[in-house]
Amino acid sequence: MISSQLKEKWVANILAIIAATSFLALGGIMLFLFHEGLPIFSVYSFWDFISGMYWYPTEEPPTLGILPLLAGSLSVTIIASIIAIPLGVLTAIYLAELAKPNVRRIIKPILELLAALPSVVIGFFGMVIVAPYLQNTFGIATGLNLFNASLMLAFMSVPTIASIAEDALYAVPNSLREASLALGATHLESISKVIVPSALSGIGTACILGMSRTIGETMVVLMVAGGAPILPTSIFDPVRPMPSSIAAEMAEAPFRGEHYYALFAIGIMLFLFTFAFNLLAYHITEKHKQNGSSDL
Repeated sequence: MISSQLKEKWVANILAIIAATSFLALGGIMLFLFHEGLPIFSVYSFWDFISGMYWYPTEEPPTLGILPLLAGSLSVTIIASIIAIPLGVLTAIYLAELAKPNVRRIIKPILELLAALPSVVIGFFGMVIVAPYLQNTFGIATGLNLFNASLMLAFMSVPTIASIAEDALYAVPNSLREASLALGATHLESISKVIVPSALSGIGTACILGMSRTIGETMVVLMVAGGAPILPTSIFDPVRPMPSSIAAEMAEAPFRGEHYYALFAIGIMLFLFTFAFNLLAYHITEKHKQNGSSDL
């Protein structure tokens, strides 16, 4: 018979191997990304690359300025987050603290199904339904624009944020709820001053995951953002975020040419942008978590 200690050791070693494999896979992707993207900076300066106003990679010589692409990614992410985070968090609070068990039992699986909805379906909905509606309602040149893309990305992010944040709220011990109510707090006061601060780390994680999906989403922005590499001056301007540029142009870029290297350099920028965003969000979440623990 194999002792329980030996079994635990085997399980721990297997989990360590799996974790190391994941780390090595991520490291390999990073090395490949940097190996294929950095050569562009030997012929095109980094500052000109990130601050250039024009993206014409097929001209001779090519003009490789990704500022419009950066602005498109930032604007789409910010507007989608402004829409999705309040809706997702408030939905989670309702399901965890206010909804009846039968209502929660119905809505929670629906949210999880919406989170798994293919992005191409959402993009098709944005093209066929939302774009003509925006164009006719606001009298704009095209319904494929920044606002349409932000709406579709928010629609994709809300289920993810709501589902994970609801799990975090539901995991708060009942003893905290009972202690707050016993001290004379109302249900809403308990939610705002005790339950939400206790679950803030999980809520922050939900927001990070939802916004990470927004930042890296390709198909939706490729279909409904308009595809114009210009600096947006209005929410109804067409834009071209970084992921859609990579998806649209990689098949046409000559292998190991300047256009090819520039697209991988965009991938590097997208990686660094996502990493910095997640690092900042993690810092904010941990700070609020510590403050909430000290208040409790």
